[in-house]
Amino acid sequence: MRIGYPGTKRRTSCGIALSEVVISIAISALSVAAVVSSYVLSARSADFIAYSSAADAAAQARMEQSRAAKWDTSADPLIDELVSTNFPPKVDVLDVPVVGSSGFYATNKTTITVVSANPPLKMVQVDCIWSDPTRKRTFTNTVTTYRSPDQ
Repeated sequence: MRIGYPGTKRRTSCGIALSEVVISIAISALSVAAVVSSYVLSARSADFIAYSSAADAAAQARMEQSRAAKWDTSADPLIDELVSTNFPPKVDVLDVPVVGSSGFYATNKTTITVVSANPPLKMVQVDCIWSDPTRKRTFTNTVTTYRSPDQ
């Protein structure tokens, strides 16, 4: 005697097939791989942004030094400390938190160009050259400003 509703067929299998298990494991592995690779990519991007921001800060600090240089055209004799020879290339340690290393270095190069003699105007450009240890490439962050004499 058959138990159940009349007209229904009895199921012959009650479990999950091996192919279904393999496919679900493959989908899970791809999902985990995507999460891990996304994490690695975001960590590399965060490191790059940290190095780039530290290079910006180093270039900005050098720019502030050039802004502090005295340049007075109304003084007798003329005072002009805003010349390239007063700002030789300087190697700085980037302000990046590092564990187990001596730090990352960048070179600041300052270029001062006379734009106009009358009215007096100079362009100050600071290039901060640094290398990313993970990408094995060098990058340059540049800060440029124009400056007139002290008043």
